[in-house]
Amino acid sequence: MTLQTELLPILFVPDPRLRAKARPVAPDDQRIADLSARMLATMYKAPGIGLAAPQVGEMLRLVVLDLHENDVPAPMVLVNPQVIASTDELAAREEGCLSLPGQFAEVTRPARVKVRYQDLTGARKEIEGDGLLAACLQHEIDHLDGVLFVDHISPLKRNMLLRKLAKELKLKAQEKA
Repeated sequence: MTLQTELLPILFVPDPRLRAKARPVAPDDQRIADLSARMLATMYKAPGIGLAAPQVGEMLRLVVLDLHENDVPAPMVLVNPQVIASTDELAAREEGCLSLPGQFAEVTRPARVKVRYQDLTGARKEIEGDGLLAACLQHEIDHLDGVLFVDHISPLKRNMLLRKLAKELKLKAQEKA
């Protein structure tokens, strides 16, 4: 018999917690394994390829990712991740976000990054990525500092996208009522 992992509610813009800076995870924080499992289950159900703890109301520096390369699950849990190096070369790709459902925009970021983090055992690790992995790492780590992908686009595009999202969320709320 397997236990169903309880899903977490995903916060939507303009929830102020999405703009707050997350605090580091303490080495002895026993909640992290359970929280990361619940975050992964929530991310898969959404569906998405990355989720940061602030997006589920937990103000901790914790990120989960799974790019499903070659359709093979490869979940990653990054505790206290930080970008320690990035290239001057830039790459643009379309990004979306579970906290801004249905909204997408082209975002330009460093093409390659190196990230230092801890795994669930507390071991220090590093990962280097380019392409989708680089964009996803930067996107999720931005969440830990209260930064959203729309902060990387022009104010005009950002305002249009946020107005569209507000209208869609209002319609969904009215449909549920």
